[in-house]
Amino acid sequence: MNPGLRPVLLQFHPELSRTEDGEEERGDLSVAVEIGDTLWVASDETVRLTRLSRQGEDAYGSHAVFNIADFVKLAGKKDAEADLEGLDHADGYLWMTGSHSLKRAKPDRDDDAQANLEALAEVTTDSNRFLLARIPVVTENGVPTLAAEANNGKRRRTAALLRGGTNGNDLTRALAKDEHLAPFLKIPSKDNGLDIEGLAVSGSRVFLGLRGPVLRGWAVVLEVEPAAADKGLLRLKKIGPEKRRYRKHFVDLRGLGIRELCIDGADLLLLAGPTMDLDGPSVVYRWKGGADPPGDEDTVVFEGDIEKVLDVPHGVGEDHAEGITFRRLDSQRRSLLVVYDSPAPARLRGRGGFIADAFDL
Repeated sequence: MNPGLRPVLLQFHPELSRTEDGEEERGDLSVAVEIGDTLWVASDETVRLTRLSRQGEDAYGSHAVFNIADFVKLAGKKDAEADLEGLDHADGYLWMTGSHSLKRAKPDRDDDAQANLEALAEVTTDSNRFLLARIPVVTENGVPTLAAEANNGKRRRTAALLRGGTNGNDLTRALAKDEHLAPFLKIPSKDNGLDIEGLAVSGSRVFLGLRGPVLRGWAVVLEVEPAAADKGLLRLKKIGPEKRRYRKHFVDLRGLGIRELCIDGADLLLLAGPTMDLDGPSVVYRWKGGADPPGDEDTVVFEGDIEKVLDVPHGVGEDHAEGITFRRLDSQRRSLLVVYDSPAPARLRGRGGFIADAFDL
């Protein structure tokens, strides 16, 4: 075992965790966030959230499922994947984002050359991927759960998602005029196209980390400020230069993209990993002051302005680190939990078990 590394068992219900295509959810974990004594995770192949409850210091179980379509009106079918890639809990809400990406079909060894050539030419859009939403978190019998609406007498919270449709939302419409990112909106994610894979919330601001595009080795963090619009909808406030509805932060990650974000006080932790469909290193960096960048201008963050926190295990074709969250161990201790997409066989335990990694920082 690596120094400071401890295994954490996530026990999924073997049947409840089946995705729409019959696969096990534990094979495609893309996000994680701790809320009280519960851990919330999701597969990027679904449009639902899973809550696991703590069972001892290093184990979670008691699987419960929450369908996102029960709380917000999705642009696509209720069971069509949202490619969930970012999750955070802040100010009484569970925030989430889809990848906002296009996808290219992939070849199949069982098909002939012509069929595979046609597959590689096929680019499609999944409407639910254009998801940026928040759902109120409430407590029932001492356990955090979700509600379409919550009212404590002084404050009313409602579930809502960013305004959009089947081919995009307010964010992609704003980016369509961006001098750096507009060309990548029509490129599939695995081709270095637009691909949101991280989300963190600090105050009224939402930070979105891009796996792609990576521009000359520089990764991108978008900063937006959603606000209530019509019932069940959010709009983006004008927070950037020239009254833009977003800010851009270019971060020198030496060619890596962003796979997840996590707030740590005034700092922003970035889980960095390969872009497109590559295997390679996974690293957690600390951007000091990144959770509250000053002013309303875009920023450029050089390598010397970020700090390497730790190297994360990775494999070839397996163990792709995609989700991070802080775990509270006691009043004085905490660790950083990492979940993986395409886990190595050694991470799977019996029926429904998955071994995540927790690093004592």
